[in-house]
Amino acid sequence: MPRILCVDDDEETASLLAEALVDLGYTVELASDGEAGLSAIQMSPPDLVLCDVRMPGMNGLDLLEQLAATAPHLARIPFVFLTALDDRGSEIAARRKGADDYLTKPVDFEMLAVVVEHRLRAGRGGQSQDALGHLTGREREVLTWASRGKTSAEIALILDLRERTVNFHFDQAMKRLNVVNRTHAVARALSLRLID
Repeated sequence: MPRILCVDDDEETASLLAEALVDLGYTVELASDGEAGLSAIQMSPPDLVLCDVRMPGMNGLDLLEQLAATAPHLARIPFVFLTALDDRGSEIAARRKGADDYLTKPVDFEMLAVVVEHRLRAGRGGQSQDALGHLTGREREVLTWASRGKTSAEIALILDLRERTVNFHFDQAMKRLNVVNRTHAVARALSLRLID
């Protein structure tokens, strides 16, 4: 069972995240700040880290930077930032330091579930599982509906998802298929017989 470390100084948010992740079948440990998170990662490396960006003392960016400097092998653990900042600058800074994903608060738990599942799968299998031609079931679904001329909003209604989640699946499919837009993703998926 994958183990997730949640580093957040907001107890209420941390407990909500833990509850949601436990319901999804993960083991969850909590750390109340960056220093505690760093110590927890070094003592017993988790399978994935969910980390708030803004915390007193060592913030999330500092934590990731410290890991990269002192234990590069631990910096390869999938790292997902959570923050109340809907700020492109913070996201870019996080990604430059090696963050795998970046989600804003209040947390969309459906999106969190998708991101965590994807990052754990990628972390276990590395590039081989994300190689060209591999799509998740949900990615195949959104591309199939797109091939039938449906928009993101229509696909969201059909699949009972949020439009934002549909767009996330499109983005992931485009990355996996190494294309720059949805039309090319559909064409590539069809040519590889990943969708009908």
